Amino acid sequence: MQRRYELTDFEWSIIEPLLLNKPRGVPRVDDRRVLNGIYWRLRTGSPWADIPERYGPYTTCYNRFVRWAKLGVWDRIFDAVSAAYEGSEQSVDSSSIRVHQHGANAKRGRADRRHRRSG
Repeated sequence: MQRRYELTDFEWSIIEPLLLNKPRGVPRVDDRRVLNGIYWRLRTGSPWADIPERYGPYTTCYNRFVRWAKLGVWDRIFDAVSAAYEGSEQSVDSSSIRVHQHGANAKRGRADRRHRRSG
């Protein structure tokens, strides 16, 4: 079952050839699972250790994220996916949150100073 924010088959068909898949001694966790885990972590802002098990070990997700960054894989992925969607509508999600005046470095009142005394 594909989840809402995971790679589509179309996106995966663009990204898969860009990933360096060097065989190693241990069985490799599927790149698509790991990539979805990395996206989950970046989207949620959660610690690496909180990546759900369905994406493979969090250490694998972290190690591949770092390795791919050093090798420039993320730039190639961005360029390829952007080119594939060229002419399509794209958006970046953002949020704005209004902060209460006391949480935005507002001048402290007399009551606040009273609680800050040391001793």
